[in-house]
Amino acid sequence: MFGMAKELLRQLFKKPFTNLFPAKRAPGSVKDFLKAVGEGKKKLNPPVPVPEGYRGKIRYYRDKCIGCGLCTRVCPAEAVVLIPEEKKIRYHMSRCCFCAQCVEVCPVKALETTQEFLLADYKKS
Repeated sequence: MFGMAKELLRQLFKKPFTNLFPAKRAPGSVKDFLKAVGEGKKKLNPPVPVPEGYRGKIRYYRDKCIGCGLCTRVCPAEAVVLIPEEKKIRYHMSRCCFCAQCVEVCPVKALETTQEFLLADYKKS
């Protein structure tokens, strides 16, 4: 019990190692903090690198797409929809579960995963 209280007191007076998340999209209420960072009074910790093979946002190369529709058949979330008259697809990121099955099945590599993970927004689209 004494060890836990000692650790609690030690952590209480330590400075946090984490950054305000995400620092570049911070609201107006933290402008003073970001100004202090710019003046060198405070420092931002470097971001954690994204691991190899991370399945982030899907990038679609429309010019490469041949309209085969394989990606629409394997998508469990129905995030990829075939537009038959254009022989292209429409990707709905808001439905995507980031399984990357569409990326694996695409014969012409018109889809790929990125390392982008900051996807929160005020608009659903």
